[in-house]
Amino acid sequence: MENRWDFLEWLGPDASTAVLMLLDDPGDLVRVSSVSRSWRRFVIANGFTKNLCLRISPEVSKFAQVVEVSTVSKTTEVGSSSAVEWQSMEREHKVYLYLGHCLSSPKGKRDCIYQAICASSTDNYPDESIENTLEPSEIADRRPSYWSSGGQREASVPESLTYRLVANLCIVSEIKIRPFKAFFQPGDPVYSAKSVRFRMGYSRLGQGLSSCITNEYAEHQSADDDNYYWTYTSPEFPMLQENVLQSFKLPSPVICLGGILQIELLGRVQKQETDDLYYICVCHVQVIGRPLSPVLGLDILESTGSLVLKFFPEARSCTVSEGTEEDEAGESPSRHSSTVTLGHLRAVGRWNGASLSALLGPMQFSDDDNDGDSDGGDDDAFEEEPAA
Repeated sequence: MENRWDFLEWLGPDASTAVLMLLDDPGDLVRVSSVSRSWRRFVIANGFTKNLCLRISPEVSKFAQVVEVSTVSKTTEVGSSSAVEWQSMEREHKVYLYLGHCLSSPKGKRDCIYQAICASSTDNYPDESIENTLEPSEIADRRPSYWSSGGQREASVPESLTYRLVANLCIVSEIKIRPFKAFFQPGDPVYSAKSVRFRMGYSRLGQGLSSCITNEYAEHQSADDDNYYWTYTSPEFPMLQENVLQSFKLPSPVICLGGILQIELLGRVQKQETDDLYYICVCHVQVIGRPLSPVLGLDILESTGSLVLKFFPEARSCTVSEGTEEDEAGESPSRHSSTVTLGHLRAVGRWNGASLSALLGPMQFSDDDNDGDSDGGDDDAFEEEPAA
């Protein structure tokens, strides 16, 4: 067995980079970086995990810096600038690998709306306020529950609904909207919009959690678009004039930077018989996604507007220990298959506990599984898919 050779060395750096850039699963990058120390170094030095996140969600490009926030004091070693740079690259590798798993995993999705902020207009405040769109039922306290815009003579006048999400970093994949059917009016008209569009970003007024308390304040907030900085605008989606919860799936998962989501309701289709004006009415809204807190957070530097991605390693340990419903129900088929295959490799002495932990997360091995030499010798157990 003297004819051993390193595949990446044989290909050369340019061809190896071209090949690894084709990988679209964070798990594949975990496996590549677990082959040997040189392969791991190649993956980290070339920033493949960040590039993968960029391909899935271009909003990643807006992070100016990645910082680690820890309550555990660490000894600072004096070293060369290259050593400090390598530590920075290792930190980014771990954080973006975690983010990549969150972007590609279907686990942990939920309704991410924390509170309603404001509507561009309201016909009858507070009875028809945006707060009603958080209620899943059309009837609440024996009364119809919905938001209604002000009436307009022109069908082209748009409206908007603005919400704060549960975290300042959320991965959003889908928005659901249910237009309201006025069952108390002749013909049961449905006051939908012609189409919808979504914007995500952060408030320039700070990250406070106060909501609008008056209709005048809501209209002022909505009218002044300078209050928000939008980092993402979706394509336009047609809306049906039907009283059903309609799903609008984004082309790819979007990282909402700052925790603000706005629904733009474009065009009107239904007039009210009593005043001959166009209205848009919505009875329920859901924003389906995955909050990245408490493991990841966002700082917005007011002086420059730069976005800093913050990583809290202790929070991740707590999250993993809590587990998920999927974990409690059992392993996924792909993970089970990987466990069996790698278990066989381990049995024949080609993999050790550290390598398997890098691929599958923290694992316990029996006393008779302590043979074999280490290929990687690193602490990439972090890199297993995080619990939701």
